[in-house]
Amino acid sequence: MPAGARVVVAMSGGVDSSVTAALLKELGYDVVGITLQLYDHGAAIQKKGACCAGQDIHDARNVADRIGIPHYVLDYESAFRDAVIEDFADSYARGETPIPCVRCNQTVKFRDLLSTARELNAVALATGHYIRRQRPADGPSELHAAVDPGKDQSYFLFATTQEQLDYLRFPLGGLTKAETRLLADYFDLPVADKPDSQDICFVPDGSYARIVEKLRPEAARPGNIVHLDGTVLGQHDGVLRYTIGQRKGIGIGGRADDTDRLYVIRLDPENAQVIVGPREALAVSSLTLGTVNWLHPSRLSDGPQSVLVKIRNTMAPVQATVATTPLGDVTVAFDQPQFGVSPGQACVFYAPNDDAQSRVLGGGWILRQGMSTQGNVAA
Repeated sequence: MPAGARVVVAMSGGVDSSVTAALLKELGYDVVGITLQLYDHGAAIQKKGACCAGQDIHDARNVADRIGIPHYVLDYESAFRDAVIEDFADSYARGETPIPCVRCNQTVKFRDLLSTARELNAVALATGHYIRRQRPADGPSELHAAVDPGKDQSYFLFATTQEQLDYLRFPLGGLTKAETRLLADYFDLPVADKPDSQDICFVPDGSYARIVEKLRPEAARPGNIVHLDGTVLGQHDGVLRYTIGQRKGIGIGGRADDTDRLYVIRLDPENAQVIVGPREALAVSSLTLGTVNWLHPSRLSDGPQSVLVKIRNTMAPVQATVATTPLGDVTVAFDQPQFGVSPGQACVFYAPNDDAQSRVLGGGWILRQGMSTQGNVAA
């Protein structure tokens, strides 16, 4: 970026975005801090684990004052509710397990805020995400996992477009969290010791079911907990309270003829059923994706492509093959069966021939699973 150029920093009030702003100011850029007011819960104002609510806006303003940059708060509550919270509720009502952070990046932060940054004549929008942007001399910008694997956020940014990536900057991608904390102390930031935020920022008390039930009461319809063999084992208070792979808190015990405990295998919101079975029934050999985003041109027209994939943020990438069906669907076949694959989650592709196996190729939303064992309820 040109020396002295204007850079907008998305400031959430946390230590990461605060250090990002301080670093860029130290490097001589014309930094403008912007905080998005995404929601307003009375409980969140006093909750240190939330972000983008009352207390965090106050913290972001204090940081901006400390480092001497202008700071603005934009009201995005309506846009956030429509694009993120409503989608979150719809997803749970369909028996899925959504990732609201991806939707927020995709529809609010990297779309609307990026547009605002351009209107302010900024040359870039910088965030506190732990991910790296690299620009080869002979090609387009690339997205790479962070050097700190414990903080890497590449899984949550698979939906970033090439146009967005060209404009975005991630100064913390080459740092560890410990190094970021040291920089916060160095800059004497008032949030240096502030705890990290929760993933689901708009659920300050952790009760996501309460929010879903309020917005989609049909998802709280009671029904039966059914074994794969068709036996009714108990009742539940709504499929929204369950996730694929869940073992604890199902509301039933194991059966005498089960060698392992029972797990949630599938959710059937249409019939208000929670399907349970042994762990081996969770094994998935393949899946079909819905909307897919490629950061680089897809070569699937030339045939199946070997990639590394992650179906959860915390897992190590595994070998898989991506292909298209005659109907145009994108499928993923795992070299080894995976457990706990849930519709609504993301499947993110990484380049297998990259030395560090860190380059993000793209990804898509998991639409449905292909079970390696019988996953349907017996008639």
